[in-house]
Formats: sequence, structure tokens, C-alpha cells
Amino acid sequence: MKKSCVLFLSFLTTCILLFGGGCSTVSHNTVTQVSTIDALLAGAYDGQMTCRDLLTYGDFGIGTFDKLDGEMVLLGGKVYQVKGDGKVYMPLVTASTPFASVVAFASDAKIPLPVGTDSRGLEELVNKAAPNMNVFCAVKVKGRFSVMKTRSVPAQNKPYPPLTEVTKNQAVFNLQNVTGAIVGFRSPPFVKGINVPGYHLHFLSDDLKSGGHILDFKLEEGTAEIDLCNRFFMILPEKDSDLSHIDLSIDRSKDLDKAEK
Repeated sequence: MKKSCVLFLSFLTTCILLFGGGCSTVSHNTVTQVSTIDALLAGAYDGQMTCRDLLTYGDFGIGTFDKLDGEMVLLGGKVYQVKGDGKVYMPLVTASTPFASVVAFASDAKIPLPVGTDSRGLEELVNKAAPNMNVFCAVKVKGRFSVMKTRSVPAQNKPYPPLTEVTKNQAVFNLQNVTGAIVGFRSPPFVKGINVPGYHLHFLSDDLKSGGHILDFKLEEGTAEIDLCNRFFMILPEKDSDLSHIDLSIDRSKDLDKAEK
């Protein structure tokens, strides 16, 4: 066998081992995003990328699913779906997402968290450890929580209502004495309209029974890890029609604040 063929087969084998059957251009410190937050706010809930393809860009992240069917948590290279009933499901790799942010997580620093740390306290500690607010920061917390307040939403039907209308009827879950992981990002202020400026965090319990979009929490014990990311890659829908009906020049900051909280 010629040397070039041997080298090619070696490269192909490496790709299969690393990415489970497909080569990827994913690199560390790169946040990859599907679509924009403003498109989601406007009701663009049709899935644009499969979970299989999403995993080629990272092993850690958050998002939602086709028809806005619950909250996504991507942790340890596995995709979890927290549906409107608050339960955790393992979606098929063919399930799709209209909006997600992922990264190949590589810890840059660990931050011990004191007892009683809440969402505001976590933000202050992460900001102190990573003071450059103009880069992306992936945030992972493993710990035990005396209180974890989350939400999720059910799948929507066309014509899709805007996200602020959906979250008016969101299901809220008040979890107590639960262990698990916080997964999410701190995004720079300049991503307004593209992603959520500031913190956007989801939760997944260790027993894989509960989770969702975090509204608040109180920590008993735990540690945070952060991954500073200076690269950003956004993938828009391939079909022009998927975004052509949305006016993305509108300032939806107030709508985002309502939907997030």
C-alpha cells in the first residue's frame, strides 16, 4: 500500500475515533451557534441542525429543540432534553434544534464556591476569575443545591407564537436538595440580538430526572469550571425562507428579558 494511502487511512481512523463517524473542524475555544436568539424570540422554532451534527461542534452546551420542545443540555458529549413535564429524555440523534450554543469544553480555571452561592453570587465569582467581559465564557458547575428553580416549555404548533407568549405559560419546577450540573455561557454584551448577553444557564440533575432553564438556585457545595472562548462561529439556516419572514432589525431586548426571567 502506498504511503499516501496509509496516511489517509490513519487520518480517517483518527476522525472516526474522535468524532464517532465523521470528521469535524471543531477547535477548542470556539463557541458554535445555530441561528440567532432574535429569530427564536420571533417564533423561528423549526429545527435547523440534527443533534448528530451538533455534536461534531462540541460536547457541552445549551439550546432547545424542534417546535421549542423543551430545554437542551449538552454535557459530556450527550444531549439531554428537559420537556415541558420537567422530565429528562434522551432524544434521537436525528432530533433537531432551531437554536443552540456548543463548545468543546476545556477547563481554564476552577472556582471553589462557598455555601449559599446563588445565581448572582456565581456571576460575581466567575466575573472575578474571568474579568474580560468581551470574550465568551463557558460555565460548568457541579454541586449540591438546596434550591434549584427551573422552567421548561412544551412543543408548539404552527403558527408559532413569539417566545414571550410561550413563556407566559411556562412550567416552573422547584427542586430541593438535588445534585447536578449547571451548564451554560456568559456571552459578551456585543452579541445583543445574536445570543443572550450575560448569563444563560441550564440545569441537569445527576439522576437524570430533572432539569431545565435556570431561574434561580442556592448552592450547598460545589465547584465551577470556566472555559474562555475567543472564537465564535454561527450557522444560519440553509433555506432563505427560514429567516426571510423575520424582521431582525427590531430591538427585542425587552422581549428577551421577559422570556429569560
